[in-house]
Amino acid sequence: MTLAHTPLRALHAELGARLTAFAGFEMPLQYGEGLKAEHLWTRAHAGLFDVSHMGQVRVTGEAPNTALEAALPVDFDGWPAGLQRYTLLLADDGGIVDDLMALRLAGEVRLVVNASGRERDLARLHALCPGLAFELLGDALLALQGPAAEEVLGWLSPGAVQLAFMRAGWFDLDGTRALVTRSGYTGEDGFEIAVPRDRAEALARRLLAHPDVKPIGLGARDTLRLEAGLPLHGQDIDATTSPAESGLAWAIARSRRASGSKAGGFPGAASVLSEGESGARRRLVGLVGLEGVPIRAGTAIVDGAGAEAGLVTSGTMSPTLNQPICLARIDRSVADDASLAALVRGQARAVRRVALPFVPKRYRR
Repeated sequence: MTLAHTPLRALHAELGARLTAFAGFEMPLQYGEGLKAEHLWTRAHAGLFDVSHMGQVRVTGEAPNTALEAALPVDFDGWPAGLQRYTLLLADDGGIVDDLMALRLAGEVRLVVNASGRERDLARLHALCPGLAFELLGDALLALQGPAAEEVLGWLSPGAVQLAFMRAGWFDLDGTRALVTRSGYTGEDGFEIAVPRDRAEALARRLLAHPDVKPIGLGARDTLRLEAGLPLHGQDIDATTSPAESGLAWAIARSRRASGSKAGGFPGAASVLSEGESGARRRLVGLVGLEGVPIRAGTAIVDGAGAEAGLVTSGTMSPTLNQPICLARIDRSVADDASLAALVRGQARAVRRVALPFVPKRYRR
């Protein structure tokens, strides 16, 4: 299969990236210092991520915000231009087709969807909102994440760092007009920057020239998001899981919930709202390993009697905490304080349920 390239492919090779296939793209997994070093650098300084594989979609048409309420469980009333929110594209049975970001701009809405399902998402959105136009943009997308991100971006655009969390605006970054949002997928403060493809490498080089910035690959992006307790579509959440059992019921706008002023009206509403009232049969929870043995996705979780209690959906050895952490889908009947173990290579390894996130988020609100 021929893999697509982002506009930064040549720069990744120049920087010594180990490249891998991901969602149909050739992407940097890690660079010379390795995943752990990149992870810890982002926690202490600022990491630059190429996330141009994500699908950036411009939505236009007559009242695109209002029309989109037929496809997404959102409420655009009182939603000002420049505000971004997390939302869900749901199946007719309430399963999570994708999780995405929605940003309202003047006269249009921007969506950022996961790379692996871009065409699927566009087809479903077209079917649900036939009066709207959905344009898949070719822009590059960079993520600058970490405690030094504000200082670094302010080096190029003092105005951009005035954004609050989940706010967006157009800014000039070293001669490039860019759409900047204060958001990210690491749990750290940071920004996502959409720029024309032909300006991406120049901007990336400019940011990397700052002593607090290093390039970071997909490997560390995954461990960072897991420490932050953020689910990965296709792994922790998918079309077989519902918002309630994924800890994402909060992503359904209050007015779209049962007894709300705009209750229902989105795909899967009957199932989602019913489950919200009765409770989900499974829960996505955080577990830490007590024996120092890594626990990977697909590992079975058992209770004190050895009965199956759930399944690990994501797991790693946390670089920040230096202990095993994982997300697991656990049956509702399992008590919060129940004794649990992970079956690692046939051996029961003790785990303990903990509140998420594993590492506190440091968003600038």
